[in-house]
Amino acid sequence: MRSGIHPALRPVVFRDRAAGFQLLTRSTVAAQHTVVWEDGTTYPVVDVDISSASHPFYTGTSRVVDTAGRVERFERRYGRTSKGPRFKARQG
Repeated sequence: MRSGIHPALRPVVFRDRAAGFQLLTRSTVAAQHTVVWEDGTTYPVVDVDISSASHPFYTGTSRVVDTAGRVERFERRYGRTSKGPRFKARQG
């Protein structure tokens, strides 16, 4: 590898706030905040929205998304238009 062109690889904690799961690994990602790890050392921390601890594929739980109910609620609020597309494509 050429020296001087690669970002620094350092220990970083990835924290899934929804599941309360933390993982200490090495990464090049820049972090704004720090956290004290179990060994008493302070590491940069990156908060993630979802990880293997909270993803439905790994946990075996699934969420039911009520798309029909959402569409009906939207139509009740804003009405339904049956005119078709608002804008016609340009010709020529």
